[in-house]
Amino acid sequence: MTITNEIRARMRELADDERAHVLQRFFKTGPGEYGEGDLFLGITIPELRKLAKQYRSVRLEEVLSLLTSRYHEERVLALLMMIDAYSKGDEAAKERIYRLYLKNTRFINNWDLVDLSAPRIVGDFLLTRSREPLYTLARSESLWERRIAIMSTFQFIKKSDYFDSLKISEMLLKDTEDLIHKAVGWMLREIGKSDLPVEENFLREHYRLMPRTMLRYAIERFPEPKRQMYLKGQI
Repeated sequence: MTITNEIRARMRELADDERAHVLQRFFKTGPGEYGEGDLFLGITIPELRKLAKQYRSVRLEEVLSLLTSRYHEERVLALLMMIDAYSKGDEAAKERIYRLYLKNTRFINNWDLVDLSAPRIVGDFLLTRSREPLYTLARSESLWERRIAIMSTFQFIKKSDYFDSLKISEMLLKDTEDLIHKAVGWMLREIGKSDLPVEENFLREHYRLMPRTMLRYAIERFPEPKRQMYLKGQI
């Protein structure tokens, strides 16, 4: 039995059909929904983290086999393993994982997969490098690549570096996808936690053009009177 088959056998032991059914509804896997056709085993994140820790020495080639799986939890596990390997790797290993990640974005195809991994791999790798790859992703036709672009900037925000978050947010103001509206609003809110004037300068310029969901996420922590002023266009 190969190591990948061993991991898959362990995962089948942990599978829960009832939980899988709930997850398939939660992650919108029905016809025409954003997660259409995704399949779930019904394994919890804590269980997947335990597996990732147990199999942390698995080669990247084996991890890639999991990343390309049709089962959502196998892709989650692969990303957890990639994050772990990236965090412990030297510069060459980090670059290899980063490039492998961007080569396989078609499998990082739900919001939880993006949010789990993009800041900690793509964002971290680009901290001290050109951020141009993020602008390419932000212009992509793929919803998930656009979400990777904005979510990767979370790593910059943590370092009080807001420039690319704001520029990419501006690029995505007219995006038609609700999952992009939520992600952009979230990142703007995170900026505001560290530097409220920076967030408000952006909002004053753009809030009238922002999709309602994006604005609501961005101002979620504002005092209620100020929040209502933004919602009513009175700023």
